[in-house]
Amino acid sequence: MSKSPFLSSMEEYMVVRRYSKRTIKGYLYWIRSYILYHKKVHPKELHAKEVEGFLTYLAVKRQVSTSTQRIALNALAFLYNKFLEQPLGNLSEFNRVKRQPKLPTVLTECEVISLLQHLDAAYKLPVGLLYGSGLRLMECVRLRVNDIDLGLKQVRIWNGKGAKHRLSTLAIELAPAIKHQIQKVEHYLEDDLKNESYRGVCLPDALDRKYKNANKYLGSQFSCIFPLSKVTDPTH
Repeated sequence: MSKSPFLSSMEEYMVVRRYSKRTIKGYLYWIRSYILYHKKVHPKELHAKEVEGFLTYLAVKRQVSTSTQRIALNALAFLYNKFLEQPLGNLSEFNRVKRQPKLPTVLTECEVISLLQHLDAAYKLPVGLLYGSGLRLMECVRLRVNDIDLGLKQVRIWNGKGAKHRLSTLAIELAPAIKHQIQKVEHYLEDDLKNESYRGVCLPDALDRKYKNANKYLGSQFSCIFPLSKVTDPTH
């Protein structure tokens, strides 16, 4: 479904400010739902009372989870406080979703070892990074060859949660697997470079314009990505 000019301009606003794709998609979904709930009245004509009514509707009628209601609240706070520059003030008159906290299930060291031993070989390295370096899933799949420093035993994470950069410790036990994976990435790159239509990987912050052909260097390649089973359209 095509976006309205209002939602399109909001999407552009978030892209320029480097919001993650997942955040942009989630915010647009809830803002669109909010607009439809109020029968397509422009958000500028709605205020805190209407926001509280929508959040109560989510809790009472749709029975969403606590985290879902919180995401919707964050989306609407962004809409008014940042995009429209019409601060909502204190929102307190809405039904908050109340759920009993879940008790976390934590694997023992032996269970983790057993889990890693039973994984398919293709997934052992990424799962090892998730567990050993404390990476989130998307942080792991976005890692590039240059982000892994075997000498300092570090992993560099760019634009993680909250669009923040950080360093994480690299488990030395993963070094052999990482070296092997980088060799595989290098072979994939060699094959890709033989293809005249190969455009290279995407780079953030317009680095592909600043550094010519940087998107085709080994260091820029994604280090833990797996080859697709089919060729996809590079324009998508």
